[in-house]
Amino acid sequence: MKKIQLAIVLLACFALKAQDISGPKKDKLWNNFTYDMGNVFGGMGYAYSRPAHWEGKQWGHFGMLTGGTLALFLVDDEVNDWTSGFKEDVPDIITDYGHKYGNPNNNYMFTGAVYLTGLFTKNEKLRRTGVLLISSATAGGLLQQVSKRIVGRARPKSGDPSGTFDPIHLDRVFNYDSFPSGHAMLAFSNAYAIGKQFKSPWIKAGLYTVGMIPGLTRVIDDFHWISDVAFSTVLSIFIVESIDRYLDKKYTEKYNDQEKKVDWSLQFAPNRIGVVARF
Repeated sequence: MKKIQLAIVLLACFALKAQDISGPKKDKLWNNFTYDMGNVFGGMGYAYSRPAHWEGKQWGHFGMLTGGTLALFLVDDEVNDWTSGFKEDVPDIITDYGHKYGNPNNNYMFTGAVYLTGLFTKNEKLRRTGVLLISSATAGGLLQQVSKRIVGRARPKSGDPSGTFDPIHLDRVFNYDSFPSGHAMLAFSNAYAIGKQFKSPWIKAGLYTVGMIPGLTRVIDDFHWISDVAFSTVLSIFIVESIDRYLDKKYTEKYNDQEKKVDWSLQFAPNRIGVVARF
């Protein structure tokens, strides 16, 4: 949580620096910044409050997420044994990227850079994208930090089986903080938010594939179980969609394709378990 707070403070410092600009430009820049930061926190509150407004369809989707997570929970140990068989064959460049990109510090460097570029170039679409990225990452980051302490699930690295829990701690207990995956949530939130700006299903698919690498890397290197990553990935979609709808009311620039949505679903069949996107 301290890392998230530091990131917001750094953004504020950058914006305060912009006050060196003289005249009306200074006021407009500062007003845009304060407006955007208000929308960051407003988007978080909106996302957290959505379950209170869900109807049958939304609860059905959440039920699918819960059921899919439980189904993957049943095969977590087997999947972990399977990934251990090819761990050494994964190129270092992939694992390095997976671990570093999902790291909160690196994540906020990226999302902050996107936002500040939009702020200083007066590009509302880029500003809005930065707000969506920061708000989604912060909402997901806080949620997973609290969840880790409540759930207390053993990581594969602990040597315990996937069904081992040491729940409810004020501080995170090392190697018993597996669920959910922060790396997977942050990385896929970014990929999904950026993908909203493109209509091409191929570009979207490419971004989603890159966004899944950190989560899969964490599974391969025994930091997480596959159910941790699958749950975090789908939950990040819920969060981004909620905040994006909130921002539709705050900015004139909109890039939701209302007629052609991405339909996500969990599929289970003999020898196949996965998340499927239909464009």
